[in-house]
Amino acid sequence: MKDALTVRHRLDAVDYLVDDGMAMALFLALRLGRPLLLEGEPGVGKTAAAKALARALETPLIRLQCYDGLTAGEALYEWNYQRQLLAIRLAEAKHARLTDADLFSAEFLQERPILRAVRHQGPVPPVLLIDEIDRADDEFEALLFEFLGEAGVTIPELGTFTARTPPVVVLTSNRSRELHDALRRRCLYHWIDFPEPERAVEIVRRAVPGATEPLIRTAVQFIGGVRGRGLEKAPGMAETIDWVAALSVLGAADLATAEVSRTIGTIAKTADDRAVVAAALGSHQESQV
Repeated sequence: MKDALTVRHRLDAVDYLVDDGMAMALFLALRLGRPLLLEGEPGVGKTAAAKALARALETPLIRLQCYDGLTAGEALYEWNYQRQLLAIRLAEAKHARLTDADLFSAEFLQERPILRAVRHQGPVPPVLLIDEIDRADDEFEALLFEFLGEAGVTIPELGTFTARTPPVVVLTSNRSRELHDALRRRCLYHWIDFPEPERAVEIVRRAVPGATEPLIRTAVQFIGGVRGRGLEKAPGMAETIDWVAALSVLGAADLATAEVSRTIGTIAKTADDRAVVAAALGSHQESQV
């Protein structure tokens, strides 16, 4: 992609709308071959950005979902111990002896997402999504430093594997904890905010083509209002889309119908938030009478 505008157009073609800042961040990540760290509230489209980028580049998406306790064996590589044991038994049956070099060879190596991205052989490098890196622990972050800085993975028994062409790496974080400075230094950075009203309307329009225009605009405006009420889990674009889709299924043309109050669970994710949203919805409906 020759410039940020091209990135924006290519993503638009796969129904992912970005602003100028996001388009530039993705363009620079592609052109410089640097990992991109995306932060923002849950539901604003961080994971969707990596998926859309893979579609726009027509390349595979390799996803590593992070969680507490994630290990190198699950993220980078591990050895196929069952095949190694079978090889040992076959050798014993033939009265042969296997060395460590025989057992710890590429034949017995199991690729996990990061090593798979490094060893990818396709014409276009894959998009590697390291999703919700903030859910993993500090030790796992340290495992990523070599890969993020050098696009390589060192396996003590085999040496270092370095990507022929660095994969496009997108890391996402909901900021549930602070990430290590060493990880941030290895990445470009972009904060994804809840989109401006007109772009939010267009995003919902594409995601829920069956919804009416008045419903989409009213719902987006309402969500924008409740986001400023100090909710524990402020609804993002994902929740907005879910809500409009639910209202559309119910045949609602606006937020005035009685059934709307029974769909609050699509946007309010805690009991306290539900009470706040219900009150806001009640006020909105009264103002429309």
